[in-house]
Amino acid sequence: MSDRVVRAARPAGESGPPEPDTTGRTRLLAALAALATVGAGLGLRAVATGDVAKYGGDALYTLLILTLVVLVAPRTTPARAAGVALAVSWAVELLQLTGLPADLSARSTAARLVLGSTFNAPDLFWYAVGATAGWLALRAPARRRAPR
Repeated sequence: MSDRVVRAARPAGESGPPEPDTTGRTRLLAALAALATVGAGLGLRAVATGDVAKYGGDALYTLLILTLVVLVAPRTTPARAAGVALAVSWAVELLQLTGLPADLSARSTAARLVLGSTFNAPDLFWYAVGATAGWLALRAPARRRAPR
């Protein structure tokens, strides 16, 4: 008998042996991806300036949120993880229209890093770029496993 934990129930219409429970592995990979994303953001800021650093950072911000969604909910679908990450990113950006993030950012470095301070409409597009990149990255392993 295998030492692997298996899911007992399968979705309706699917047959075959139960799939291994990969929740722990998925969480580990998501945590590593989150660390790599933070590293990429810091590296980008170290080597780039201007629009490349700013908008690349926006895309990485959403990608980081996506990795955190997968860390918390490892069985979520790629589309749902990307959608949640995009919605959170857009909500934070739109919150900047209220001035609350600017006020908090003036008092806290953490708030400045998480909430930003000033609304910038092009950021909304770059958040979508980050969500799309994350969605594609999450789908890639599933496409390799899919029968042809």
